[in-house]
Amino acid sequence: MNVDAKQSVIDALVGLTANFDTMDCDPDLADTAQFCEAYDIPLERSANAIMLASKRPEGIYTVCMVLATHRLDVNGVARQEMGVKKVSFAPPDLTAEVTGMMMGGVTPFGLPPEVPVFVDTAVMKHPWVVVGGGSRDMKIKVDPEVFARMPHVRIVEGLAWALDT
Repeated sequence: MNVDAKQSVIDALVGLTANFDTMDCDPDLADTAQFCEAYDIPLERSANAIMLASKRPEGIYTVCMVLATHRLDVNGVARQEMGVKKVSFAPPDLTAEVTGMMMGGVTPFGLPPEVPVFVDTAVMKHPWVVVGGGSRDMKIKVDPEVFARMPHVRIVEGLAWALDT
């Protein structure tokens, strides 16, 4: 993602009057576990954006937001919410093609409007979470209440379940 695209993520947040801060990030530390350790962010405050792609029928995509301490219910709730028979994690090249963002930087802000976002209810229970910033070198600390105000976002109960820690 180029600088103009990063600016479009910030512009989207400003347009939503979101309560947010940008965080610079070493691109080599953008993946969740490394990022949280290096920048002292609790895993339960890191929300991952995971793109799914349908296999039957093909060509339906969604981005799911789940806490790093949770596991996405891909073949249950996510698949049902997408209204498809078969779904899988989108590979990095497809994620970049559809979202314009590299894995490790995918965010719900600035996505094409035809890509819906499903947010697990556990994400909404925190006063702030850290999400991708559209690039591997930027993260966004944001009040998750903004997700409830976004037109292409659905808050979904049971989209993920807590991992044993």
